[in-house]
Amino acid sequence: MSDAAAESATERVAALDTATLSDALDRLGIVGQCYQIKPIDAGFRFAGRAFTIQYGAAASPPGTVGDYIDDVPIGGVIVLANHGRDDATVWGDILTEIAHRRQLAGTVIDGICRDTALCRQLGYPVYSRGHWMRTGKDRVQVELVNSAVTIGNARVAPGDLLRGDADGVVVIPRAHEANVLDAAEEIERTEGHIRDAVRKGIRLDEARKQFRYHTLQSRPR
Repeated sequence: MSDAAAESATERVAALDTATLSDALDRLGIVGQCYQIKPIDAGFRFAGRAFTIQYGAAASPPGTVGDYIDDVPIGGVIVLANHGRDDATVWGDILTEIAHRRQLAGTVIDGICRDTALCRQLGYPVYSRGHWMRTGKDRVQVELVNSAVTIGNARVAPGDLLRGDADGVVVIPRAHEANVLDAAEEIERTEGHIRDAVRKGIRLDEARKQFRYHTLQSRPR
């Protein structure tokens, strides 16, 4: 994929909400909804391509929690896979400050973060399973950088498209992004037609039948 095509896809996904993208993923039989991954602030939004980190339990002596931040490209989404652990954080205020300054798109964590006041203050999007203050230092360590990881039961590979909004996070595999985006844009157009019809006085059930609403996310037969 050319740089121009990749940029165009990122712009397209940014114009769609996660609910519409989720329906498109369902239509195509792709698991891309990141289960229980939520924004620290409901106003957060992001779209970008994944830069992945896999964590594991700390060795003895322990390895680093992560000095990867300067390698993430502008506009990238940091994806931290920590097996959903809720007893040790992998993100805090220093990383938030640097990520915001370096114009990264956001951070997605299968686990927890801390120092949430700063990400709200800066408007830097952080999504996780929750937040708690206990550090991950000497408890977890980076095992792999830019390998395929699992976030909320969804597979995320380096370079995959991610979209986050108030409802959560979806991942769109690079190999399927054209089909997913086409399907999502079709779903959005159809739902727009239904809204317009209802505003003109048509009954909702009639409008939904006319525009085949109940099959929008169904897999093609």
